[in-house]
Amino acid sequence: MASAAGGSELFTSYEQDFNSILDSIKVKIEQHIPNKKGEERKAIIRSVEREIDEADEILGQMDMEILNIPSPSRTRLQARLRLFRSEAEKMKRDLRRTTAIVPKSSDRDELLGGFNSMEDGQSDFDASTMDQRQRLLSGTERLGQSSRRLEDSHRLALETEGIGINILSTLKGQRETMTRARDTLAEADSHIDKASKTLKGMARR
Repeated sequence: MASAAGGSELFTSYEQDFNSILDSIKVKIEQHIPNKKGEERKAIIRSVEREIDEADEILGQMDMEILNIPSPSRTRLQARLRLFRSEAEKMKRDLRRTTAIVPKSSDRDELLGGFNSMEDGQSDFDASTMDQRQRLLSGTERLGQSSRRLEDSHRLALETEGIGINILSTLKGQRETMTRARDTLAEADSHIDKASKTLKGMARR
């Protein structure tokens, strides 16, 4: 499971997922939220909050994966994980700062508020429907990703178990070889003692 960079293929997969989510969060915070109002703005904020939760979940999985990585690579990956956590915390601060800014309504919007409210109602309904659909798709995708990660972890556990069984089998074979060698030496010592006694007896005669 070790990659060419000395890490883990599974860790690299988590890293790619994390960066993809982080890019999506940045776009929403920097471009979408400041330019939206009402329910549409709220829907985007909720979407960002869900993505932040997903990013935190990936960080937790990366932390667990590091435990399965040999020590020489573990230190480097732990440093990268700390950097990812720092970036996630920055996204949370950026979201709080952006949501604290209340969009200003123009004078025209205030004068035509009655007419705009009807249009906003339809827009809010559409935004809510789109948000629900996006949540469903996002949930399905996360479920698929979690299933793939569980399969990878299960495969890694089986591979580790197989290596352990092979090592135990090799050690058992070596132990049996050493035991037979010890018995052979003991038998040879016995024959030497008998031969020595026979030679001594013959010398006395």
